[in-house]
Amino acid sequence: TPYAARRVLDAVQGDRLEALFTAALASGLRQSETLGLRWSDVNVDAATVSIQRTLQRVNRAFVFFPPKTARSRRTISMPAPVAAALHLHMKRQLEERQMMGAAWEGDAWGGLVFTDEVGKPLTSFHVSRRFKKLLLLAGLPSMRYHDLRHGAASLMAAQGVSARVAMEILGHAQISTTLNIYSHVASE
Repeated sequence: TPYAARRVLDAVQGDRLEALFTAALASGLRQSETLGLRWSDVNVDAATVSIQRTLQRVNRAFVFFPPKTARSRRTISMPAPVAAALHLHMKRQLEERQMMGAAWEGDAWGGLVFTDEVGKPLTSFHVSRRFKKLLLLAGLPSMRYHDLRHGAASLMAAQGVSARVAMEILGHAQISTTLNIYSHVASE
């Protein structure tokens, strides 16, 4: 619900990964898509983000993969709060980079948007653990990171976004996937 979404956004406010969780809830990005974002994929001024790859950890090594489906490779508009959160995140990351100096490892990864404090990629475990901790601190029920994606779809349905537009934003391969989510929201 919009109320639950607001509570989640309040819970992550001020956290180092606020932009990651905000983008996930507002745009429905898959976790691997979010972790694979590079700054070259983000246009804060135009408020767009382009999904070009995913990042996953396989056998203790980070590996880039193409998006899940052909429709998953997409460029989407970001709501103003997401663009603002990413702009703030960009500044924060630049400060971290300057503090780390030669120890910064982010260049080796192609300028990832979401990294740890020394520029290394984040693991899905790290992100999920951080999310659960923030929810606990805020007194909210536990949820999976993927629930942010479902939340985004539910918010789109509640705001009257057409299923076809939601399908494009979410990168679903088939409209039936989006319609299943929409029919679930309608039945609540």
